[in-house]
Amino acid sequence: MYKIRLTESYFPAQQEEAILPTTVGGVLGSSASRTPDALALIEADIKGALGRRWTYRELLADAERLARALLSRFQPGERIAIWAPNAPEWVLIEFAAALAGLTLVTVNPAYRPRELKYVLEQSRSAGLFLVDSFRGNPMAAIAAEVAAGTPGLREITDIEDHAALFAGDAPGRALPEVSPLDAVQVQYTSGTTGFPKGAVLNHLGLTNNSRLGFARMQVSGATVLNFMPMFHTAGCAVMTLGAVQTGCCMIIARLFDPDRMLSIIESERVVGIFGVPTMQIGLLEAQARSPRDCSSLRIAVSGGSMVPPELVRRVKATFGCDFETVYGQTETSPLLTQSWHDDTIDDICNTVGQPLPQTEISIRDPATNQVQPIGAIGEICARGYCLMNEYNDNPEATAATIDSEGWLHTGDLGTMDERGFVRVTGRVKEMIIRGGENLFPAEIENIVLEHPDVAETAVVGVPDDKWGEVVVCFIRLAPGARLDTGALIAHCRERMSPQKTPSRWIEVADWPLTGSGKIQKFVLRDRYVEGAFTPRD
Repeated sequence: MYKIRLTESYFPAQQEEAILPTTVGGVLGSSASRTPDALALIEADIKGALGRRWTYRELLADAERLARALLSRFQPGERIAIWAPNAPEWVLIEFAAALAGLTLVTVNPAYRPRELKYVLEQSRSAGLFLVDSFRGNPMAAIAAEVAAGTPGLREITDIEDHAALFAGDAPGRALPEVSPLDAVQVQYTSGTTGFPKGAVLNHLGLTNNSRLGFARMQVSGATVLNFMPMFHTAGCAVMTLGAVQTGCCMIIARLFDPDRMLSIIESERVVGIFGVPTMQIGLLEAQARSPRDCSSLRIAVSGGSMVPPELVRRVKATFGCDFETVYGQTETSPLLTQSWHDDTIDDICNTVGQPLPQTEISIRDPATNQVQPIGAIGEICARGYCLMNEYNDNPEATAATIDSEGWLHTGDLGTMDERGFVRVTGRVKEMIIRGGENLFPAEIENIVLEHPDVAETAVVGVPDDKWGEVVVCFIRLAPGARLDTGALIAHCRERMSPQKTPSRWIEVADWPLTGSGKIQKFVLRDRYVEGAFTPRD
């Protein structure tokens, strides 16, 4: 923990860790030089069975071979898109594109034709690398349909057809010089509040951010299991680049299935995992059904959305491991804050930790942009090496997000205490104004989740003629429970003031999710307004 005493909600950049002039391809080369024969990558197929594996020497050799092949078909600076589930080829293309000076555009494998066409056109991708199909989505057929109307797309390649993937490799072809500040990826934001924008990220931000995040996890040289989607920064940056820079062996899981993930943790003595709250809940439920020996697990990390305190307590109690919460967003490469392994249970449960090194964080009044007093709610803002270059071809959105002083406005509401620990209280646009009083969904959700009948919850504000907005609570019940609104209301009234207690309750079996597992509250709100749900009072 940083020993610091603040007088306002501004945390200055801590300088004890340097920002290194690293690149995505360069960090793989460095690890291959340090530990060439150490295991770097293991494949876990769709059934959770372990298959192919690479040492660091072998991973670098294949990445360099693929980089040379790509340079026979694309020019440095061009964009190529990858539309595939987690697979070793995804990792190879990530490193190969970086070594070749190409910018990798990451695409959710669940996308349908309209979404794929938008990303390919908006990113100006010249190539598309995919699999034939995944989870019933006929990706090759969709790509053929979309390509007919996308003239800039020159190549479509199946990543599992290695003859096509490595076509054009020439052993003598030189790889280009790559700068740490060059664009390396275009990551499309998750879209919890609307259609995604393409955040252009650079080598410097992705490599340093993942290295500093893994350093706080303390898993150097261990085995980690990566089931976070690779099209998201948590999968391809935090886990993949963090593992490489700390000499870890990363098991890459093609599909997140809680039972199969637990079996891998048991058999491979996995030390570290990263999963959004919905994934952590799935692991807990699977462990309750069929307990596995997960005693090797030392650290579980969660983020991507607000992590309920009750979930933290359950993971620590069930798996006997440390728990760290991270907070950030795609536009910040992605981590801004992170718990420390020896934080108190209160800090782990109720905050998202302190800022990472070399990162400034401030809490600002959304109306005046002034730094807030300690403990006052405002918008979380960030400044530092990890910020995106821009939103792709969208200068208006870039200017609306990064102000003239270099502060990126996250759109999230939060507070900061005098030690610099940050709490996330909700989204600026999710704040509920009931009768002129500001209510924050995260606070309400955390209280509701403490009830034993509740597995997951999402709170939104909906229009109301009398109050302006009222609180609606969506609930996925725990196995065997039934919706008892009287008991839930009593539970809430004991723990928070009456105006915060939800006035309407809706049971759901599942959630509308982004590809990275965040609940799309705007979808719930829109469906409610359209009359898709029958609430109970």
